[in-house]
Amino acid sequence: MNTPEDNVTLDHKHIWHPYSAMDSDLPVYAVESAKGVRLKLTDGRELIDGMSSWWSVIHGYNHPDMNAALSAQLEKMSHVMFGGLTHSPAIELTRQLINITPEPLQNIFYSDSGSVSVEVAMKMALQYWYAKSESQRSRFISLRSGYHGDTFGAMSVCDPITSMHSLFKGVLPEQLFVAQPRCRFSEPCHDKDIAPLVTMLSEHHPHTAAVIMEPIVQGAGGMWFYSAEYLKKARELCDHYGVLLILDEIATGFGRTGKLFACEHANISPDIMCIGKALTGGYLTLAATLTTKEISATIDKGEPGVFMHGPTFMANPLACTAALTSIQLLLNSNWQNNIYRIESGLKAGLAPCKTFNNVKEVRVLGAIGVIEMKQPIDMKTITETFVNAGVWVRPFGKMVYLMPPFIINDTDLKTLTSEVVNVVKNHKS
Repeated sequence: MNTPEDNVTLDHKHIWHPYSAMDSDLPVYAVESAKGVRLKLTDGRELIDGMSSWWSVIHGYNHPDMNAALSAQLEKMSHVMFGGLTHSPAIELTRQLINITPEPLQNIFYSDSGSVSVEVAMKMALQYWYAKSESQRSRFISLRSGYHGDTFGAMSVCDPITSMHSLFKGVLPEQLFVAQPRCRFSEPCHDKDIAPLVTMLSEHHPHTAAVIMEPIVQGAGGMWFYSAEYLKKARELCDHYGVLLILDEIATGFGRTGKLFACEHANISPDIMCIGKALTGGYLTLAATLTTKEISATIDKGEPGVFMHGPTFMANPLACTAALTSIQLLLNSNWQNNIYRIESGLKAGLAPCKTFNNVKEVRVLGAIGVIEMKQPIDMKTITETFVNAGVWVRPFGKMVYLMPPFIINDTDLKTLTSEVVNVVKNHKS
């Protein structure tokens, strides 16, 4: 019989993990089970989860309502092709999403992951302009320090310096990039802040299909929170120049920033919106791309008369059931006050880091807490230290960040932030 140590050894030898090498010396920890906000390792240790498994597990692990809904759906069918067939979970989920997203977004395309939902959004924009006999509109404008996924189209609109552009130069489509907004959240956006986007659109709008950005929160590109006024002005500029606006709400959707969707901070709506991650409460992979009736009707009227995409597991019934149940759990809770509670806990708990010599800045918005270090983090030593302290935190670059499940209580949140503060204080890069 294989021991847990045997299994981890096999993992090291044969399994790639995200952004890792096969011969990496970074530690990998085997999880035996998870419940609430705790991960139980095979060696018996329990960790308070500070990551929500990359933004997704908002209701915690092993939630009884989620488990019951999926068990009931499993008795009916786990999957059926979506080509020529439909089913209640997809229909009910669609009804719910139309109700809670900005009003102009009426039509939905389901896919398997956030990266693919961005690919779908980009294809929608290209097909839209092709159908309008403006096929020269084939480029996208994106923000520096942005991140939109790892597939080829999505990679092309990620930051060209910090992403994989150099590795795939000559293969990736070449897009247009403007400076990261430096106007902070809750601060005004001045003319100088929006000027790069103004210049880019004025010069390149005849060949631009869409502007794509993460609203309010730039995630994996640096965990930066920018002004809602910038987003509002970007919407106005897109309207002025007749360019589509794609908002990537994959990380920000479903309450994480204190609004159900981050674009609500600016009271604007995109032409196309991508959602994923927390959509299913972290139970199954599912994403969606939402758009307006005008865009979908234009695509339908053009050549070839259909939208050219169709994943095998599109609108998987189990995933749609998970999404519908997760959304209902969120909406039936006092979720906004809960996010403000977590925000207050993160602000108070992480505040001591502001005085540390190795810390550049501490930022908190909604249920997101960020400690930006002055130097790149030693991933091997800091991960081990976090685990030994009883918390699960997965830093990157110079960022130590927290996005706990929404069900975390004040005691666990205080423990989580206290241990993070202690580790950060003593960390040497």
